[in-house]
Amino acid sequence: MRLDAAIAAAVKRLSPTSDSARLDAEILLCRSIDMPRSYVFAHPDDELDERSLDRLDALLCRREGGEPMAYITGTREFWSHELLISPATLVPRPETELLVELALRELPRKGSWQVLDLGTGSGAIAIAIAGERPLCDVTATDISQDALAIARENVRQAGLANVSCFHGDWIEPVADRTFDIVVSNPPYVRADDAVLETLRYEPVAALASGRDGLDDIRILAARCPAITAESGWLMIEHGAEQPVAVASILEAAGWVDIACHKDLAGLPRVTVARRGGK
Repeated sequence: MRLDAAIAAAVKRLSPTSDSARLDAEILLCRSIDMPRSYVFAHPDDELDERSLDRLDALLCRREGGEPMAYITGTREFWSHELLISPATLVPRPETELLVELALRELPRKGSWQVLDLGTGSGAIAIAIAGERPLCDVTATDISQDALAIARENVRQAGLANVSCFHGDWIEPVADRTFDIVVSNPPYVRADDAVLETLRYEPVAALASGRDGLDDIRILAARCPAITAESGWLMIEHGAEQPVAVASILEAAGWVDIACHKDLAGLPRVTVARRGGK
């Protein structure tokens, strides 16, 4: 089968389940023959051998089953970094870049601030911030050893010397330190939310957080004052339907100057607050 014919057939297979069927087909074909997309465009009349056809069919079956492309390819771009991804980590999403943007607004370009990324997963947020603010010390924690292994490899591949990764439950590994900015994309999906079925390939522990989806945000609101500098920032990503509840949780925990920011789709996505008191 010619490459162009293989792509056309793959697009037909993927169209019912993917809204990016053409792109997915091209990427999966490239992986099956271990060549860049430019090669496919330049040599549409090349013939696929049986082994490559079998590889392509296996990849297409995975995509037809709903497996995210990031898990099939093992990579995902975030903030211009090509990151390794595994089933131990969430797939970084474009809306999470808002969390990075908000942190960068507060971080001086030549400042040596202390930044903490709680529940780092693949390390996407920590790496994005560290790359933009090389004088800052960025610390990342995660309760999953498997996720941390991915994060550490992503840090290594990014060539960043200002990121450190620690294993533990939220602030536990860094309880004796103080940070100027704490950022987190914690679990915030209700445990009974039907959306979890559509996200079945991603780690449930990184998605679901109790009956209302807010259990982990309550933990962060309560524990983070102990490690946040006076007037330091806490920035939390959450669901579009949760900004009022998140603000209420933060206010009850003593945080001040609470504000919610919308993502590019116009949805409430990240709430920021300052540590109150002395």
